[in-house]
Amino acid sequence: MELQDEYFMQEAIKEAKKAEELNEVPIGAVIVHDGNIISRAHNLRESEQKSTAHAELLAIDQACRIRGSWRLEDTTLYVTLEPCPMCSGAIILSRVKRVVYGAGDPKGGCAGTLMNLLEDERFNHQSEVVKGVLEKECGELLSTFFRTIRERKRQEKKFKRDFKLTEIDS
Repeated sequence: MELQDEYFMQEAIKEAKKAEELNEVPIGAVIVHDGNIISRAHNLRESEQKSTAHAELLAIDQACRIRGSWRLEDTTLYVTLEPCPMCSGAIILSRVKRVVYGAGDPKGGCAGTLMNLLEDERFNHQSEVVKGVLEKECGELLSTFFRTIRERKRQEKKFKRDFKLTEIDS
């Protein structure tokens, strides 16, 4: 693992934390060209109520606008969670050269876990995949987020149950 990969994954983690502050699933992405970040984004699915508002897609869209081209050749996408099928398709279509991700996704990962769309030679473009960069940190962000949500739901359920019992006792 290159030190440069760790540095840029830290930047993606910063984006993931921005998502978390918005009660979004904490996933962040940055796109790098010639050693410089040209775009950064985080999940906004809940905020925008759009199924396509994934960090990777938002970063790709921003990078395309900045570069003035849909081709993102010679770029690297850093993302805290393994890309899903939709994001993997966008990565292929925008010709991102390299994808570096942190945590694997056993439910939707298409960069090596469930399948590997990014390196499938049947497509006209492939991306090099580097997995597991700062995997522990990326995974902990997600685990903590979902643990907090589950705990909050348990508390709400308990509150509603206790409130109903109090109403009955009155």
